Amino acid sequence: MRRVVVTGIGVISPLGNDPDALFSALMEGRSGVREVITEGPKGTNSNAGGAADFDPSPYVQRPDQYDRVTQFSIAAASMAVKDAGIEFTDANRSRAGVSFGTGMGTANALEETFAQLLLRDPDRVKPLTVLKVMNNAPAGHIAIQHGLGGPDLTYSCACSSSSVSIGEAFRQIRHGYADVMIAGGAEAPLTFGFYKSWEAMHVLAIADRANFSATCRPFSKDRTGLVLGEGAGMVVLEERDSAMRRGARIYGELIGYGSSNDYQHITKPSVDGQAAAMTLALDDAKIGADEIGYINAHGTATMLNDVTETRAIKKVFGERAYKLPVSSTKSMHGHLLGGAGALEFVIALLALDRNAVPPTANLDAPDPDCDLDYVPGRGRTDQDLRCVMSNSFAFGGTNAVLIAKRLSS
Repeated sequence: MRRVVVTGIGVISPLGNDPDALFSALMEGRSGVREVITEGPKGTNSNAGGAADFDPSPYVQRPDQYDRVTQFSIAAASMAVKDAGIEFTDANRSRAGVSFGTGMGTANALEETFAQLLLRDPDRVKPLTVLKVMNNAPAGHIAIQHGLGGPDLTYSCACSSSSVSIGEAFRQIRHGYADVMIAGGAEAPLTFGFYKSWEAMHVLAIADRANFSATCRPFSKDRTGLVLGEGAGMVVLEERDSAMRRGARIYGELIGYGSSNDYQHITKPSVDGQAAAMTLALDDAKIGADEIGYINAHGTATMLNDVTETRAIKKVFGERAYKLPVSSTKSMHGHLLGGAGALEFVIALLALDRNAVPPTANLDAPDPDCDLDYVPGRGRTDQDLRCVMSNSFAFGGTNAVLIAKRLSS
């Protein structure tokens, strides 16, 4: 089987729209969570969020024709392609494709359409509505922009969507169906309707109005729930030998992908299901658990998930779990839902590339049931990382785990 490397990274995030800005903020323990004001007939009670500062005009000519999630995706993909230094020509475009993941999809365009129909004019919506709201619009536009004739795939598995999209793109290249894949995902859920919907489930954190940036507190005994975030993470995956021949800068080698299903409940996470995905990823990578140097945790800051993930890590890693740095960067950028896995895989790659582990912010009162090394406060440098793991677990039961390692011969 062929080997797969990451040669390009693109991000849109609440902590900056380039990898350096994002990782620097994370290492400092600086949060991008703030107060979010949404338009609607009634306010929300959980209005903390990780909002991205983003101007779409350099990436799309008519921003009004694209949902915000599509704008994010096009921008992040363009950044990743530029970073990779790859050119798509008639000679390679049929072997290059897109693999994209999103959970809530085109939330802004959908909400705008329903508001138009129900509150303003029931006889008219915009002519391009269907093309704007379809969930595969981001992948389609990325393929068109870069002239890619290979696979064009969209996955929607709630909070595991973009991890699945990267894992499946990895398989496309490893098994010979493609040579290059632009892979990742995005989410733009900071709308009135989606805030109210998540609020109704009683899983959103109670906003810390004295300090909005401290609202998300994974693994802390005083955590109150997740904080929504928006943004995108995209990577360029390439067959290793081809990337090396063209002298590409390589962030790391993607070596393992594991996916499992909890199969017990639509929202309740399972220790066995999460542990199975981690074990499958390790088996796929053909490495032992002792070779993992850092885990970017799913770490949503909900009461049940954080305890479940802690127990699943212990089940897989045994006593080594207590010596293994594990952090939830959602504490600083919020939960990007379907885009979370891609952004967090990028963060894990940057950790690997820079031998540095980002922290879990706001962890001032550790939960006794969450007793691993969650890297509280600030990040750690000089870590000598060789392999990293990124966890994504979802409503619906889909678990997805990715493993990358420092490139070796």
